[in-house]
Amino acid sequence: MSSIQEALALVQRPSPLASVTRLFTSPRFLVYSCCTLVALLLCYHLGKDMAWDTLDYHFYAGFSALHDRFGQDYFPAGPQSYLNPYVLVPFYVLAASGLTALQVALILAAAQSVILWLVYELALAVAPPATPTARLALGICAVTLAGANPVLIIQFGSSFADILTAEIVLAGWLLLVGAVRAPHALRVSCAALLLGCATALKMSNGLPAVSAGVMVLFIPESWRSRFRYAALFVAAGIVGFAVVAVPWCIRLEEHFGNPFFPLLNGIFRSPQLTTAPIIHYRFIPPSLGAALWRPFAIATPRALIHTEYAAPDLRYVLLLAAAALSLLAWGWKRRHGNAAAPIEPARERSGLALTALGSAFLVDWVLWLKASGNSRYFIPMACVAAVLAIVLLFRSCSDWPRLRNYLLLTFFIVQFYQLRIGTEYPPDLPWDHAPWFEISIPKSVASDPGLYFSIGVESDSFIAPYLAPGSGFINLEGNYTLGPDGANGKHIAALVGRYSPNLRMLMRDGRRAAGYVSGLPNMLVANDALEPFGLQVDTGDCKRIIVHDVSTPALGIGGHTPSTVLPASLNMGYFITCRVVTGKARDPALALAESAANLAFDHLEDACPALFQPRRPATYFVGTKAHGYIWERQYPNTDIFALIHNGWVRFQPYMSQGRFAGAQSAWEKAPLRVTCGRGADGYFLRATMPR
Repeated sequence: MSSIQEALALVQRPSPLASVTRLFTSPRFLVYSCCTLVALLLCYHLGKDMAWDTLDYHFYAGFSALHDRFGQDYFPAGPQSYLNPYVLVPFYVLAASGLTALQVALILAAAQSVILWLVYELALAVAPPATPTARLALGICAVTLAGANPVLIIQFGSSFADILTAEIVLAGWLLLVGAVRAPHALRVSCAALLLGCATALKMSNGLPAVSAGVMVLFIPESWRSRFRYAALFVAAGIVGFAVVAVPWCIRLEEHFGNPFFPLLNGIFRSPQLTTAPIIHYRFIPPSLGAALWRPFAIATPRALIHTEYAAPDLRYVLLLAAAALSLLAWGWKRRHGNAAAPIEPARERSGLALTALGSAFLVDWVLWLKASGNSRYFIPMACVAAVLAIVLLFRSCSDWPRLRNYLLLTFFIVQFYQLRIGTEYPPDLPWDHAPWFEISIPKSVASDPGLYFSIGVESDSFIAPYLAPGSGFINLEGNYTLGPDGANGKHIAALVGRYSPNLRMLMRDGRRAAGYVSGLPNMLVANDALEPFGLQVDTGDCKRIIVHDVSTPALGIGGHTPSTVLPASLNMGYFITCRVVTGKARDPALALAESAANLAFDHLEDACPALFQPRRPATYFVGTKAHGYIWERQYPNTDIFALIHNGWVRFQPYMSQGRFAGAQSAWEKAPLRVTCGRGADGYFLRATMPR
């Protein structure tokens, strides 16, 4: 190059200031910045999140990923203790770092806002050719629609890892869309690596990972090349999964004989857990008709449709309407337009990418409804639905922009009204200058290692990192009840022998009366949980643990306004930890009563296996001999409790009233004839009593 050419190149090269100015004024940067700013504002507005899962296992999972807990804890947060914990490490590290809760939440919200950046890129990748202004408008509408998701909004700045793993999934899908537009093995392999990693971090991402394979079949090459791409996709996906999953799988294999514990135990048959399939039916449609109606059911402000709280979402109805409008527009153009007109290559590539994206989404929708129906596990596909709906509207209404604008305006008004009025927002806590967890623990508890027992579906395992180093933690009656027999009983007995006499019970003190800051709560439930293991609480050696801003109120029935502020008295968590000692010999009458209850429970399960899953869980009891024992079994697949009290058997579905199922004496003899199942109003069971 001559000196003159070099001088011209230097003159034409933009200055650093011009490059920075161009970056900060580009549409992409402005969209990204607005997405992050909105996420931060929503996080601040909604308040500090203290979700059930945060206290139950999120904080503990991040802690266990960085500290070897297998030798001292046992089911500390139920079976969820052993799911791959690596994705929850960021929350644990931030929350334990000394930063204020607001600082932690804003950092998380900023990272979670990237999902909206990816929505913008995906929308542009499948958008039809148009002017830069039209493409910008399409991308902004897609981002707005994706962000108007109540399930997504509630998670900004929270401990939930659904958004972070959804970003990995969405990045993989974006790469595959790019591969459909411009085939390249590197795009396919990188997409598969990302999807494999996302699946290892959260197994529910396995569904969009599998569904994404549909897009590989749309790559515009010969079928021989497509099969090569498919083989590359599978191989790279396995590698991505293995890189993230293997370190944790090795630990699980060492301790349970199942590298995916608690999953796939029907294959690996670890004696510490049921071998029945673990399928949560709470949000799975009970029939084909209910499945077909699900897009419209999700649009209604009702709880327990696709998540535990009311979270109306119209995006799937809009997607159906956009798809129907596209078919009508296509038919009208074929009838009145020039069907033989050639299609521009750019428009053809975007159309093929859109078809591939829509086909993969449809496959994932079907798999999702069959596997869980829980919208927390559908966040990446909810974003894809937003992209599909907007792009279909823009394509089908290209000749009728006013119609498109009126439709979008109407939808956004209704959806934002639903977000304001119809959505139940958790009553999060106001921000202060304190860290996420502020716990006051007595010196002796914080310095003397011991084995702590907890009871209840919410394990309160978030306290474990603040106990004395070397302490152990066992949740006896969580999502999976641990009995005194078999492998679980042997493991618990070994831990009791190792830690004795430093054994303690940890339980929440839910009293809110004037004197709740002193005295002890009713220890009956604690003793009932310890009794099968030959232990009992020593109420003469109890201490109080105080946790600030830890309240987890029950789910409401009606809608809440965002950032509902709770009374200060409800923002304090009080826990009692008492010494545990050897108990009295078991009453023979109690053993007989338990044997009779087990027989009745077994016959109940045999009579209706569809309701009581998984079968043969451990039985536990509460009550006294004087007032009668209540025998219980928990069935987490169907969220049902079966109870026996005062000679009667009854079952109680999640968040419903208990219902009688017949006399215990009749069930003890043999399984009764029953009509049972799941209908539109939930689970039902009607037994025919023998004459």
